[in-house]
Order: sequence, then C-alpha cells, then structure tokens
Amino acid sequence: MDIFLLTIIGINVLVSFKGFNDMAFFRKYEFHVGSVKAGEQIRILTSGFLHVDIMHLAFNMLTLYFFAPVVSHTLGNMYFLYIYFGSLVAGNLLTLYLHKDDYYYRAVGASGAVTGIIYSSILLYPEMTLALYFFIPIPGYLFGIGYLLYSIYGMRAKNDNIGHTAHFGGAIAGYLMTLLKDPSMLVTNTKMLILLTIPILLLFYLYKNNKL
Repeated sequence: MDIFLLTIIGINVLVSFKGFNDMAFFRKYEFHVGSVKAGEQIRILTSGFLHVDIMHLAFNMLTLYFFAPVVSHTLGNMYFLYIYFGSLVAGNLLTLYLHKDDYYYRAVGASGAVTGIIYSSILLYPEMTLALYFFIPIPGYLFGIGYLLYSIYGMRAKNDNIGHTAHFGGAIAGYLMTLLKDPSMLVTNTKMLILLTIPILLLFYLYKNNKL
C-alpha cells in the first residue's frame, strides 16, 4: 500500500477513535454551521477525519483503499493529495452553502474527500470493475453514481450525522480537478463525463425546488 494512502487512512482511524471515546473532542472538531460562521473555519478540515461510528469509518476507508491507487498511480501522489484535500474542503464548503441558514447543522466524515477520489478514478479508468461485498462484480461508474444517489436519500431522510451533502462537493471537485489535469478526457471520455454529471445535476434540481 502507498505510504500516502496509508498515512491518510491512519490519521482517519486515529482521529475517529479519539472522537468515539471523547465527545468533547468530537464536538470541538465536527462540522457545525454556527461554529464555522462564528470563525472556527478549521472545522471545515478537521470534520473530514471524524466519523459517526466504526461502520461509517470502515466503509469510507475501504472505499478509499479501492479507488485511491488508481488516482495516485496515474496522476502521482502529490496530485492525489490535492484531489483528496481539495474534495474534502469543497464538500464542506458546499455543505456550508446549502445549510447556511441552519446554524445547528452538524456533520462529520471523509465522504467528500472519498467521493472526489471515486469520481477522479472513474474518469481516469472508466472500465474499472469492483467486487461489491467482495464477490459481486459491479462497474465502478455504477458504484459512484449509486453512492451519490444514496447521498441524496440520506440528505432527505436526515436521520444520521453523516455529511451526505459533502459527497456532492467532493464529487464536483474530483471531477473538475481531474479534468484540469487531463483536459483531453472532454473528447476521449465524453459519455462518462455526461453520465457522472447526472446525479450532481439532480442534487441542484432538488435543492432549487426545495425538495431536500
């Protein structure tokens, strides 16, 4: 496993377990609209290393483990880090924008960063196949689209503390940063670009029509 990926996973695990066992720590560094607007912008970054529970942490880290090597091996370790952290920040900035009037909104999770990596890897390697539950083959792009559609469900259900909105900001960042690195995909990978745009457009349609 690449040392950069291993380090990111390690930090997520350490910070998340600290949060599991220390609620004051969790509250201090989670994403909270009121606190961010009051000047605690550091939460935009720190909340991306906290998770609701072990299952939430494990799912994000396992997903990252599958997709990250495609990005790091194709674009290089530094650009992988740019996409990871760019997607993390973009995800929480979109969350801040969509929930700007909800001062009590709270969320945690690396999902924005992970979704950015998912979108980047699918654009770079559209024919990739994953083993869902380790034995059911599924095209990578279907997983990515399904991930965002599930996020829309989570946003509408509002029954957990997971930052579902951040998934979309992360997806947009991963999408744009990968295109910036390799603009030729506008010609060579047009169909996949259009396909991956659909759930993002759906989100903004639902938001514009007050259906979230």
